[in-house]
Amino acid sequence: MPIETIRGEPFNIRFDGAEDRPVLMLSNSLGTNLHMWDPQIAEWASHFRVLRYDSRGHGQSTAPDRPYSIAELGSDAVAIMDHFGIDKVHWCGLSKGGMVGQWLATHAGKRLDRVVLANTAAHMGPPDLWNGRIRNVRANGMAPLVQPTLERWFSQGFRERDKETVAKVSEMFGATPPLGYAGCCAAIRDMDQREAISAVILPVLVIVGALDPATPPAAGQQIAGAIHGAELAELDAAHLSNLEQPEAFTKAVLDFLNA
Repeated sequence: MPIETIRGEPFNIRFDGAEDRPVLMLSNSLGTNLHMWDPQIAEWASHFRVLRYDSRGHGQSTAPDRPYSIAELGSDAVAIMDHFGIDKVHWCGLSKGGMVGQWLATHAGKRLDRVVLANTAAHMGPPDLWNGRIRNVRANGMAPLVQPTLERWFSQGFRERDKETVAKVSEMFGATPPLGYAGCCAAIRDMDQREAISAVILPVLVIVGALDPATPPAAGQQIAGAIHGAELAELDAAHLSNLEQPEAFTKAVLDFLNA
């Protein structure tokens, strides 16, 4: 996959779909990479030019050893659009990708068309939780976090019936650069978009997972309530709802984007 230099830093970026179609930009969760969207690509790429990338701190993209911010992650997305001469995109982000989507919708709304915010939150405390996670990963790497993370990300029933998908995500998470993960944990720790998103005037779909302990339905409901006209969809899934309910997720997003 091509590594592009964006503002002097390497980013792993991939396109799928015909070049003359509207662009749908995808942003991964904390601890995954652009392959988290694999189940959606075939269907979405038949309608859109799908642009996905490894977020800063993840996969093969830049992972400097310092705290990041949601504003920096959002600016990365704008810089990627600028690099390819793309004026406007549809946006779909899950978890951290949804946090970046909120920042973009608030601060760079002219660059977005329709916005999907999945399994995400506008604020995620307390700081001590994130500080503890940062200390742990800096001292011990990703391995100690794998199992508890999988238990938050997937329901018990899904972990038992689709071990192949769980194994792929386990490998993805374990391969995340520890310093990049820590940098993104700092971005989430310091984020509070609860008031700012009330200014968003774009069409927004908020997707929640009924079984999601990481960003519970109430977190998504708060976002939908703050953004005028936002739609809300609930899936029978935990945190990575696009993997636990791939068909339902793919359809919900496609129906919204084609509305």
